[in-house]
Amino acid sequence: MSKTRIGIVGASGRMGRMLIEAVLKDEQVVLGGAFDQPGSPAIGKSAGELVGLAADVLVSDDLVGGLKGIDCLIDFTRPQGTLHHLELCRQAGVGIIIGTTGFEAEGKAAITAAAQDIPVVFAPNMAVGVNLVFKLLDTAARILNQGYDIEIVEAHHRMKIDAPSGTALRMGEVVANALERDLKECAVYGREGVTGERDPSTIGFATVRGGDIVGDHTVMFCGLGERVEVTHKASSRMPYALGSLRAARFIAGRQSGLFDMQDVLGLR
Repeated sequence: MSKTRIGIVGASGRMGRMLIEAVLKDEQVVLGGAFDQPGSPAIGKSAGELVGLAADVLVSDDLVGGLKGIDCLIDFTRPQGTLHHLELCRQAGVGIIIGTTGFEAEGKAAITAAAQDIPVVFAPNMAVGVNLVFKLLDTAARILNQGYDIEIVEAHHRMKIDAPSGTALRMGEVVANALERDLKECAVYGREGVTGERDPSTIGFATVRGGDIVGDHTVMFCGLGERVEVTHKASSRMPYALGSLRAARFIAGRQSGLFDMQDVLGLR
């Protein structure tokens, strides 16, 4: 069986380098392309040089040409860039793994439309542990459905540009769905001043940004005399990379369809 040829966009970024390292160490896939923005100092360098490993793939700014040599593109860039890459993949018939967060409704609609023609895995968090937490939260919310206030706290590095994180929002969606609520109607994003007593039907969010925090998420179910917390803490970006490779192997051979990590991990 031939190995899945992986392409990585944003190769010189923090997540891009982690993805390159993960691909080069995985015997089930092969690095088929590494891409970066025109003018990047990484252009023309060996992709392996970015992570201290051997690789004969050079970083390129020609994504259109590079798509001809891969089976799947992994994208953890920014919404505008990701949507452009998505359209190029659609035209080339190449599957895509999208770990980018911060999409507006229009962007999400474009992803759904593209999945009619190519296989797409789109998830707010690719880490296997986080997706297990999503499953646990569904169970917790159904059991703790009365008498518990729900608060979600997330912390990330100072460079993150969206808030709350896509993972925190997904956690809120999981809990709200389990409680048969609409997150758009019950979410409270931060509090200040005289807010009055807490509305028990709300789901609160708090955001922390600082330093080099990779990603911490905690969902608190606060009752009278007890508190249940479900927490996930990432100490490196490698879990996101390893989950992405599982997603790439999952869509190998598929012609189209929109999936998330719950599908990849068989948690539906």
